[in-house]
This record gives sequence, C-alpha cells and structure tokens, in this order.
Amino acid sequence: MSKISIVFDRLRTEEKMLQKEAAELGHSTEMLDAKITQINTDTKKEDLDLGDVVLERCVSYFRGLHFTSALEFLDIPVLNKFDVASICGNKMFMTLLLKKNNIPTPKTYFSFSSESASENLENVGYPLVIKPVIGSWGRGVMAIKDKDTMDGIVEVREITDSPHDRIYYLQEVVKRPPRDIRIITIGDQPIAGMYRKSSGGFKTNIALGADPEICEITKEMEEMAIKASKAMGGGILGIDMMEDEEKGIVVHEVNNTVEFKGLAKVAKRNIPREMIEFALDYARK
Repeated sequence: MSKISIVFDRLRTEEKMLQKEAAELGHSTEMLDAKITQINTDTKKEDLDLGDVVLERCVSYFRGLHFTSALEFLDIPVLNKFDVASICGNKMFMTLLLKKNNIPTPKTYFSFSSESASENLENVGYPLVIKPVIGSWGRGVMAIKDKDTMDGIVEVREITDSPHDRIYYLQEVVKRPPRDIRIITIGDQPIAGMYRKSSGGFKTNIALGADPEICEITKEMEEMAIKASKAMGGGILGIDMMEDEEKGIVVHEVNNTVEFKGLAKVAKRNIPREMIEFALDYARK
C-alpha cells in the first residue's frame, strides 16, 4: 500500500474525488491544509510523513508555488514540479513559452506601464482582451472596446497598484464559436476533452456557469496538447484551446492545478483515478 498526500487550501470536489479514488485503489491519503502546515529550514522529510508523493492542489497560485518549493527542498516528490507551476501560473511566462515552442497561440502584447499599454492599444486598435498575468476563473478578463474602457481599467489598477497590476497583458480577440476546449493531459498524454460553452458572455469558464460537453479529441488537438504539455514541463495539466476561424486550433492557456469536476461528469475515462496512478508511477521513477 502506498501513501499519497493531497495539499489544499480550499477543499473542493476535486480533492475529495482524488481521495476517494486513492482509497478505492487501496492507498492511504493524507489531506494536508497548506494554511496550517509549518515548515522550517531544519525540517526533515520524515518529520512530515507525507508518504510517497504529494499532489499540490492549492487554489492560491502563490501559496501553492511556495509550498511546492518547500517540498522540493525536502526532496519530496510533488506534482506538479515547481518550474511547471511557476510557468503555468503566470500567463506571460506561459504564452512566451508556447510561442517559443511554435505552438499556435493568440497574438499577445505586453506592456510594463499604463502609459505604454494605452499607447500600444491605440496603435494596435480596438478591441483587445486584457487579462491579469496572475489569476484564474476568468476574473479580471475583460474586452476593451474603446478608450474609455481602457482608461477605467488603468484607473482601478493604479489604485490597487499590486506588482502584477503594472504588467499589461493584451490579447487579440479570437473569432471563434461561443465555446473553448479543455483537454486534460497526464504525463503529456491527453486523456479527456470537453467543450466549455459560453453562458452568454465571451468567457467560457465552468466556474462562471459555462456548460461542459464532451469533446472527441482530434489528431490535431492531441498533437497540440502533447506539444503544449511538453513545452511546460509535463505533469498533470489542463490545456485550453480555441477554434480560430482563420488560424484553426490555438492554445491560449495551460493550467497547473487543473480543475476537472466538470469534465469528469462527461468523460469516458476516470480522471482522478488516472491522476493517482500517474502520481504513484512518478514517485517510483
């Protein structure tokens, strides 16, 4: 019998599904709340007794990233690895790496001040989509259709003035059906895909009410998902794609602690079970 630790900061359906599948496979699980766990520079691997492998499932990007760093310091196998989590959690890092690996992705503009971003937008033309470089569930993603909208966004960002508010990530509007595609890869292999249909706006996040529908993974989608996973460093990932009317399939995001409860409702394969099996195989290597 093996032992798996599941680290969380908000216990969601996904973490409970992972625990259930591990138990049904005959393994023990440790459900570890990152918010109350303490690690110091003298901590030893055996002090925590986290078992054979850790699945890091924190909602907070920064909490999960720093927790992963601490686990790797203790030589504890953890999925996903720090480098993968760091890249996928920052949209700018992720987009640049997609482009560097010749993976089709929407054209994206980067500016490092509000003045530069506003000038860039005026030169490129409206509309563009602005996204926070750190964030999930579609929060802060807005279509900028005119100068007044951009001025309003700049005003809010200058008030909040977090470090990431100073990084402007502006992306072309992709002409597509009112849906996108989420494919989950485990060990670089696509295991399930779904369409996420918009519930009215242009966002297609399940967390915002988009409807999941099974998507048969085509050869093109499969090859692109494998390529995107390898570019990020592998592990357990969610590859998000859009069907561009002119360019075909483009990858617009790769997710680290991927949510899967929506896809699990329609998938033919048992997603959490395959995640557990992959984690144990990973720890044995």
